[in-house]
Amino acid sequence: MLATKRSPLVWVVHLSVLLLVVLWTLPTAGLLISSLRDKDQLAVSGWWTALSTSTQNLVYRAPGAEAQTQKDGKFVISGNVLEGSNAKVSAFGFSSREPAAFPAGQTATLGDGGQLTVRDDGSFDIVSDKSFEGGRGQRIFVTASVPPRFTLDNYREVLKAAGIGTSFINSLTVAIPATIIPILIAAFAAYALAWMQFPGRAVLVAVVVGLLVVPLQMSLIPLLRLYNSVGGMLGVPAKTYAGIWLAHTGFGLPLAIYLLRNYMAGLPKEIMESARVDGASDFEIFVKIILPLSFPALASFAIFQFLWTWNDLLVAMVFLGAGDQELVLTGRLVNLLGSRGGNWEILTASAFITIIVPLLVFFGLQRYLVRGLLAGSVKGG
Repeated sequence: MLATKRSPLVWVVHLSVLLLVVLWTLPTAGLLISSLRDKDQLAVSGWWTALSTSTQNLVYRAPGAEAQTQKDGKFVISGNVLEGSNAKVSAFGFSSREPAAFPAGQTATLGDGGQLTVRDDGSFDIVSDKSFEGGRGQRIFVTASVPPRFTLDNYREVLKAAGIGTSFINSLTVAIPATIIPILIAAFAAYALAWMQFPGRAVLVAVVVGLLVVPLQMSLIPLLRLYNSVGGMLGVPAKTYAGIWLAHTGFGLPLAIYLLRNYMAGLPKEIMESARVDGASDFEIFVKIILPLSFPALASFAIFQFLWTWNDLLVAMVFLGAGDQELVLTGRLVNLLGSRGGNWEILTASAFITIIVPLLVFFGLQRYLVRGLLAGSVKGG
């Protein structure tokens, strides 16, 4: 049996797919590695150096005069600048202008006549002929080679933050209904636009396509004012879950209707005709035939809509508010970073915590994703 030769186009396609996989996987891998690194190492080196030894400049303040002991007629203050770390000191100094003036193991003469010795294991001695005075100890600058260190401290800091559990529940309360509601509405509308004959159907399809290009930021404030005015007449509070569900439904419906309509229009016409001959109504055809056959398209849109609503911050802040009891998970994690972007090392751990639920949804429905998108991308009859 002769081996078939693959055309160059096939190899180009395979290499392109491989390149795309690498481009998408590398940042995620870097994010995961960074989330497990020590925050001091993360601040001075990239994730690709996680398995190599890093060089850090550390500042240590020696104990004050109360820690001195007398030995061989001299006054000595001892300690360890690495405080139990397994790093190695390569150089040290006692001035910020020359933080690496002396190699490890050498003795440096201080300005007051004392002597400072820092060894490679971090232990040090400050020796003086006269008694030390004052409560502030000598500052010691060291350059240390720190081996790779991985830790779960970043995850612990995020998970132990106040309000994380409440915000997690708030995000689920927003995302689940905001995914189900537009799917239900869009499925009925898509079936009507695909298989039911009525005046203005083509105009409605054109309107749906036009709404796909309307920016969310442009329609957000008018939609909020409309909701508040209607809610004021009905006595509904301005900041409620119902408001954000309706907002996400409105923003998600054009894509959902477009995707599902194209998919349903491509289903075999003979199935619907046979059902009508047997006396089935449009509702029975929709529920018993169309919905089961359209599950790939429904799952495809469910993935996109859930990812959008779960990761959303703008719509949640506008329609739900920024109160401690209403804040969603993305808003809570933003607050953890601080107003000036401090504690940014927990951002990597926060990112992985927020994508746990979307990953479960994606891997649970991913086998339907490509099938649903490919079928929905081709216009049916």
